[in-house]
Amino acid sequence: MSGNIQLLSDTLAAAKAEDRSALIAYLPAGFPTVDGGIEAIKAAFDGGADIVEVGLPHSDPVLDGPVIQTADDIALRGGVKIADVMRTVKETYEATGKPVLVMTYWNPIDRYGVERFTAELAEAGGAGCILPDLPVQESALWREHAEKHGLATVFVVAPSSKDARLADITAAGSGFVYAASLMGVTGTRESVGAQAQDLVERTRAAGAGLPVCVGLGVSNAAQAAEVAGFADGVIVGSAFVKRMLDAPDDKAGIEGVRALAGELAKGVRRQA
Repeated sequence: MSGNIQLLSDTLAAAKAEDRSALIAYLPAGFPTVDGGIEAIKAAFDGGADIVEVGLPHSDPVLDGPVIQTADDIALRGGVKIADVMRTVKETYEATGKPVLVMTYWNPIDRYGVERFTAELAEAGGAGCILPDLPVQESALWREHAEKHGLATVFVVAPSSKDARLADITAAGSGFVYAASLMGVTGTRESVGAQAQDLVERTRAAGAGLPVCVGLGVSNAAQAAEVAGFADGVIVGSAFVKRMLDAPDDKAGIEGVRALAGELAKGVRRQA
């Protein structure tokens, strides 16, 4: 079975055809439990998310802020393994038919084996991987196996990225480019900032025609509408995780995810 990179591309194109941004939700596998995490992702899709990123919990994340770190700690204490991440992808894709990516640091893939990881992700119906700490110049092995299995390779760019690096990333990546809206770690913020629009414009100018989706800092419908005015996709993670952390129980947390997805889905449509 090949992966679902085409489904990912089609989903982004369909949102563009509706003159809106795609809504991309992030939730970690295994949080609050493996089963609970699967239900939360289904709820995000049910509420209006177009695409979901499944986080592979890591003990030493470099990009994630305190909210996602807390969720990762809960998942790791619960014993989450890569097999649970694959199960999460498989069950949510089979239940929804919508694109599911994995967001992970490189070290777990390197330890697991690139061929094994890509083959299993494709078999699960995954659309690809977001690899925030894999330098593009060191990505040939990953890209070879990802392409073989029909998986997208999504690289992360930041406001500090030089134009030459943007050109390298857009040439090597597939699916979309993840534009980090500002320097720093993930988390909700009062304002997404003008840096994000400038980064999107520079990334598009670098070529390749890949959609550019913006993450880091978006937490409500107004911010989603703001980012939707210039980006192909709006990525929201910490706000979803916070809804679950703040809820009195898992069921309420999952309903909170569904409700937030609905609010954000309305936000990305305000520009339509």
